[in-house]
Amino acid sequence: MAIKLMAARYPPKNPQDLIDLCVKDWPAGSVTRKHRARALKQFLEHAVSREGIADIWLPPADLKNHIGAANPKEVIHQEGDPFDDDQQILNLLNSLPLDSLYERNKDAAQKWLNAFQLMAELGLRPVEVMHLKIRKDPKTKEHYWWCTYQKKAGAGTTEPRRVFPLPLINSDGEVQKWNLIERWKAGLIELPSCRENKMGEAANTYLKRRESWNSLREVMKKTQGVNIVPYSFRHSYSLRAHIRGIDAGSVAMSMGHSLEAHLRAYPWASKASTAKAFEIANKKISG
Repeated sequence: MAIKLMAARYPPKNPQDLIDLCVKDWPAGSVTRKHRARALKQFLEHAVSREGIADIWLPPADLKNHIGAANPKEVIHQEGDPFDDDQQILNLLNSLPLDSLYERNKDAAQKWLNAFQLMAELGLRPVEVMHLKIRKDPKTKEHYWWCTYQKKAGAGTTEPRRVFPLPLINSDGEVQKWNLIERWKAGLIELPSCRENKMGEAANTYLKRRESWNSLREVMKKTQGVNIVPYSFRHSYSLRAHIRGIDAGSVAMSMGHSLEAHLRAYPWASKASTAKAFEIANKKISG
């Protein structure tokens, strides 16, 4: 990206402007923005010290001004929006293997498809896909999902939790049966190989290389002003839950954050809960 910018008709005139241009599409304080700024710093230092580029291109020692600080009120939302509906997610996921037919590692498409199915049906953060377990209820003998991930938040650290699946429903009203828990128990779900703290970045990179993802992003941005990101699978889980009448507290517990954070990040949560409360109250009166 830096080379492309420098080859443009009006290139940046100093390393500070170059760094800003290379990170501007990512939220201030985000992990990706931090990694990009640091990588570019190393690139420029190498160019000056080893390749004879003019000293003016030596990057600043402190990158804080370029990375910025995350707004606590925006961190949970990850600057993204939910998909339009479940069918849109299904169409996208069905297209990913077709997008990957000519890749050297054809197994990668299935592994990423598995990861996105888990994110969509369980409302997971990308990193949480690497922290899933199956537990068994001693009384009911029922198997259920357990997430061991602990996220550091402003008020402390979130606890490991039970995660409740919320299957997608297609445009014909049929429940999408991915049989995730059965496949997991049978050892049939393989996931992408990457360091757990890089899972979000890796998911973003994988999707950005898929024509179907880029096409959908462009259309939604142009027609609706909507920004879909890897976290959109998680955002859609929240919206799906509230459309189906699940109370905000229960959704927040399954998603692994506080009720306050949930209501702040997802405006439809408080609206749905309020509407439901009045609906129940009015039924009691009329009944």
